[in-house]
Amino acid sequence: MPKSALKLTPAAAVDRLEEVYGKAAGSLERALDAYLQSRRAPTRDQRAQFCYPRLRVTYRDGATAQPGVSGFNARAFGKLQRFGTYETTVTHPAEFRSYLIEQLRPLVEEYGAVIEVERSDQEIPYPYVLERSEEVAKAGVTANELARHFPTPSLAAVGDEIADGLFEQPPGSPYPLALFDAARVDYSLRRLVHYTGSDWRHVQRWVLLTNYHRYIDQFVRIAAGHLTSGGGKFEELVMPGNIAVARGTSPQEAEARIATSAWHRYQMPAYHLTARGGEGVTLINIGVGPSNAKNITDHLAVLRPHCWLMVGHCGGLRGSQSIGDYVLAHAYLRQDRILDALVPPDVPIPALAEVQVALQEAAETVTGAHGDALKQRLRTGTVVTNDDRNWELRFTQERRRINLSRAIAVDMESGTIAAQGYRLRVPYGTLLCVSDKPLHGEIKLPGAANAFYETAVAQHLEIGLAAIEILKTRRDSLHSRKLRSFEEPPFR
Repeated sequence: MPKSALKLTPAAAVDRLEEVYGKAAGSLERALDAYLQSRRAPTRDQRAQFCYPRLRVTYRDGATAQPGVSGFNARAFGKLQRFGTYETTVTHPAEFRSYLIEQLRPLVEEYGAVIEVERSDQEIPYPYVLERSEEVAKAGVTANELARHFPTPSLAAVGDEIADGLFEQPPGSPYPLALFDAARVDYSLRRLVHYTGSDWRHVQRWVLLTNYHRYIDQFVRIAAGHLTSGGGKFEELVMPGNIAVARGTSPQEAEARIATSAWHRYQMPAYHLTARGGEGVTLINIGVGPSNAKNITDHLAVLRPHCWLMVGHCGGLRGSQSIGDYVLAHAYLRQDRILDALVPPDVPIPALAEVQVALQEAAETVTGAHGDALKQRLRTGTVVTNDDRNWELRFTQERRRINLSRAIAVDMESGTIAAQGYRLRVPYGTLLCVSDKPLHGEIKLPGAANAFYETAVAQHLEIGLAAIEILKTRRDSLHSRKLRSFEEPPFR
């Protein structure tokens, strides 16, 4: 390693990451092209170049930490808890540039850490670089044939051991610098494209999740209104299929482009109202059920969003509730079962005060209701998240548990999304809208449901968007220490 590399600034370190990654990806792509054209396999020396860059941070014994003017650092991340070396591999450093600099800066400025960048020995799987499947098919090359000469994805090398506290560090080896290494990130980036139908680079740093496509329809209308007016901070709306409506587009052209998006081809279609620096909003229809909720958040987590909020429908469990009322989840009775091995149900999932306050303030602003009037529309309490849509059919078995929990609503996603946020260190929150009352004879029948949808969806989505705008002004306190373990990697 040259001596100059020992004095890398955060920005220079990311420059170096981009250089190493660019050379590796370029070498891999050229070797693939050569193989497709002439069946010339890469040599051992060539294959050694197909590796991710390694980012190393060293906190040397004797360095003086300067966590802040007062000597106390309230920041939840960017801390070095022990002397030693920390490492991770990095993919797409140009796309993660601002995040990487944000994470590295306090380690250098406050701890005097030294940054190094080099080529690692972790190979880049060729599907993460080559996205020309049609060209491969035309060349008559099979996946098995390519796997004999080029690195391929290996699920055995992709895991969440660091996030789940299962990582076993060999004596003398570096500490983990981040929750996810390059292979894990690349795996999820490709999954996001598959499920959402758009390039992962469009995902914004503020995410809304819903379980009904009607929220998508309303979101598209709101986004088109912002963009066709020609003003404001938003740049474009990107829809499944990477269909985009840019700022300044005429209403007629916007409507025509929106109609061309084949969102139904994708399992969890995503819509991105983009702004500079990723400061827009992404809305994803995750569908119904805890499996979908875990799936999409497993992959969104590698992008390190500032938060994800659930805005969907629920069943009201109290006679005093009305169709269209809101439920702000303060706690979750987790009967989703999908995360029991990773976050056991007896582990409490705390409500995040910053998110709770923002959601309540947004509800107050959008509805215009205050004090007791707001309490009539907005109830706070426990939400039951169930893995059985027809739990009502075994209510005699559920009744006592629901009663003991004092639950006020039931759904199939919120508890999973909150537990995933807790597990993967992404701030989370839930604001649901009561669409039926299964225990009180108000079940979801077509006529009543349609009337509810017409009046409730627009306002509910507006509350979610308003909450995000509030959180943007309070991001310094949003990344709570409640989400950090006592053996936490320095990177958020």
